Amino acid sequence: MERPAWAPPGIDISVPSVSRIYDYYLGGSHNFEVDREAARKAMEFIPGLPKIMQANRAFMHRAVRHAVSQGVTQFLDIGSGIPTFGNVHEVAQTASAEARVVYVDHDPVAVAHSRAVLAGNERADIVTADLRKPQDILNSPEVNGLLDFDRPVALLLVAVLHFIEDADEPRAAVAQLQEALAPGSLLILTHASFEGIPLPEETAGGAVGVYEKIRNPLIMRSRQDVAAFFDGFEMAEPGLVSMPLWRPDAPAVQEDPYAFSGFAGVGRKA
Repeated sequence: MERPAWAPPGIDISVPSVSRIYDYYLGGSHNFEVDREAARKAMEFIPGLPKIMQANRAFMHRAVRHAVSQGVTQFLDIGSGIPTFGNVHEVAQTASAEARVVYVDHDPVAVAHSRAVLAGNERADIVTADLRKPQDILNSPEVNGLLDFDRPVALLLVAVLHFIEDADEPRAAVAQLQEALAPGSLLILTHASFEGIPLPEETAGGAVGVYEKIRNPLIMRSRQDVAAFFDGFEMAEPGLVSMPLWRPDAPAVQEDPYAFSGFAGVGRKA
């Protein structure tokens, strides 16, 4: 297997990674053949996976612009993935020259590419850490160097919680992060679900099986379970909805049916 020149040293390019698979769905170039193979297998069951990821990315852009419109210019993006086009710092810093962004990921390729993309940007940084250990994130020098937790922060958990199994207590992790946030802070969240996918659950379950095989289980949660992550936050209108229905720039009826898979929402800490 040929090793690309951009692959950071020590990366096992024979093992698929969810962030590189996501990069492939979005049309990025920082993925290996093993990632593309896993993505194609998952797409045999859910052909609309790239559409779901595009809807996810479009929601994130709208939510970041909404945060800036509410006067929130600090962003903590956990599970940020590999920088492709239209990252949080690009959207936020276009909307406000004051915007500060800290990315968090545990994938070495994502971290290495984030460092390269952010070189020279004094208002953005990347931390190697895992959502399952919130204190490592909150105590990191990068977070403390750029973000002021006495002021509102937008916490982004976009397409990441569905990779945290219940045994790893994702709600407890979110609660710890919420506790650290000042009043007026926002939670920007998306989550995969069987609800909304225009396929029988048994068919869509085949894609979940692909993620299980690569030891990155995809946890499909119900709307009720996803809503529980917003405990302690007041939901912004229109609440917890399909991604294209959250404050669309254009009528959502034009969207591909697959884009309505899963849920998105923004909550505000009182």
